[in-house]
Formats: sequence, structure tokens, C-alpha cells
Amino acid sequence: MVTFLPARPGRLADVPSFDRAIGGAESNAACALAAAGHRVKWVSRVGTDGFGDHLVRAIGAYGVDTSAVTRDPDRPTGVYFRTATDRSSDAHEVVYYRRGSAASAMSPETVPYDTLDGTRILHLSGITAALSPDCLALMRALTTRRPGRPLVSFDVNHRPGLWRGDPAAPETLLGLARGADLVFVGEDEAEDAWGLRGPAAIRAALPEPSVLVVKQGAAGATVFERADIHSASDGGHPALPAFGARGSGRSPDKGPAPDRGPERTTFQPAPRVSVTAPTGAGDAFAAGYLSATLRALPPRDRIRHGHLMAAAALTVPGDVAVPPAAGHADRLVALGDAAWETLRLGPGWTTAGDEEVRTP
Repeated sequence: MVTFLPARPGRLADVPSFDRAIGGAESNAACALAAAGHRVKWVSRVGTDGFGDHLVRAIGAYGVDTSAVTRDPDRPTGVYFRTATDRSSDAHEVVYYRRGSAASAMSPETVPYDTLDGTRILHLSGITAALSPDCLALMRALTTRRPGRPLVSFDVNHRPGLWRGDPAAPETLLGLARGADLVFVGEDEAEDAWGLRGPAAIRAALPEPSVLVVKQGAAGATVFERADIHSASDGGHPALPAFGARGSGRSPDKGPAPDRGPERTTFQPAPRVSVTAPTGAGDAFAAGYLSATLRALPPRDRIRHGHLMAAAALTVPGDVAVPPAAGHADRLVALGDAAWETLRLGPGWTTAGDEEVRTP
């Protein structure tokens, strides 16, 4: 989508002007991953309008491969407006203009499965499932377990406003998540959508994914990871965790996944962040975590890289931020527990020296 950011705080009715930017959960994550040095392809549909031109050009400028983006001559590019307040605030307003958009026309027919040839990780979002019945059919096709599929990453991204009061939405999202190998979900959205409180309850409801990442806001994040995970080299690329699930898991309609023995649970607190704008942090966290997954880093480091990428997004006005240099991020991730817990991150931290960042 094209995002319109308010020029000043206040109700949408009172904001006189907006700044144009790019937005969308998957494109946000794609831009952050490409900026971190990974090869990324964004698969979507946009209109043949000027907003579509802007999206393809702006996302491509981050180094994202946009060759699989198709242009729809009959439907417009989606847009949305939002206020500057936090999403959890009662004063927060978001207005979507996505019904009938080019992206809402995605389907198993318009996005052929062979588009994914050579893909190591396929990252999806529950937002796309809410756009239309065709988009939901596409998400169901992509989360169906089959031999040789990429590692499927799914960010639940529960947005009630997009589902237009559909009472089946929570169960639909749960079914999609059960088909994934790696799932990201916020503790707050799990309670809102499914009435689940706490990471353990969420894991009990989602036993199928080999990895479950529960984001706990400013407190941190908890990762559940089954003991059957192992690393597998991939044609000269860095080792990629195999997650033990490529075509081997049970689909939701066949009951719970088989017991694979004990699993590892890892919690890491988030650093303290002086927030400029809250939007895009969840997408950035997913990008940081996936980046560390591609590097075969251990769970603690994956979570910390997720926190740092989220902090980069939180300290800029838009949805997408340039991540810290790899060496800078790695040095911060390698800090001892006490030093990590003293981190204070504010605007400009991604280009600051380590000592500047660590000063309480």
C-alpha cells in the first residue's frame, strides 16, 4: 500500500496534510531484509496508476526484487491513512482504502506456485488473508504442507477492521498459523483474537509450528522451538534451520501435530526505546528474526536481532527504517545479559557508536 503519514498529531479530521510513504506488512519486512543484505523478492499486485509506480520504485530502491509484481489495469493501488498515535491507543485511527484494490485480486491463479522457485523462506501475513476470498484462498494454498516447500513464516497480524466483523476471522487466522513452520504473534493480539493469555497458552493452541515467536511488547519476546530442529546447509548459502517440518507436519484438519519430544523455550527482554512512531515495529521484528534465522544464529541472538530491527523502526517516523550496520548489530547482540538490559535506544541510534547507544 501507499501510506499517508500525518504531518502532525491529532484526529484525522484535524490533520491538514499528510506525507506519502510506503506500507504493508510483507513489503515492510522485504525492505528491511534487503537493507540488511539479503536477497529478497516481493510478490504482489499494484495498479497501473501513479501510486503503483511509486510503490514499485520505492520498494525496489531498498534492493528488493520487484520482478514478480504484476500491474492490474482495472483496479487501483491500495492506500491508507493513519494518525500518529500508538495502535493500542483509543485515539488511534486507521482508514483503509483497500477493498477492490489490485492486491485484493491476488489468488492461487494470479500468483503461480512456481513464483517461489528457489525460495528459502516464504514470509506471509494474516493481513493479506483479510483482503478478499481470493486472497484467503491464496494464503490457504501457500500454508498447505507439501514436500519441498520453502520454510513458511507467518505473521498473524490480526486487524479486525480489515475483516469487517467476520466472526470466523479468528479461527481462519489460527488455521493459517497451524500450517506454517514459523509463526509470529503478539501476546495482545492472541488475547484479542483467541482469548489466550500468556505465551504458554498460545503455544498450547498452536502446537504445529516448529517455531512460535510470541511478541510481548516492551517486555520482550518468547520463542518456543521444538527439539527436532537441526541445521542444514543450502547449496553454499549459510546454514538454514530445517525446522523438521518440510512436508512432514500435520495439517489443521488432521488433528494436532505428533509429539516431537521436549522443546526449548527462550525469553529475551527488549531494550528500552524512545519511540518516534510505533507503526512497522512488528514487521521489522520479523525481518530481524528472519535475517538471523538465515544466518543460523541461536534463539537468543535471533530474538535480539528482532528487537534491534524493531527499535530501528520505532525511532523513525515511517514504517520502514534502515537497519544498523551488521557489525554494529552483532556487537550489541553479543552483549552480556546485564549490559543488554541497560540498552537505551533513541532516534539516530543505528548510526551511533556502541558506547553512545549503551549509555543509560
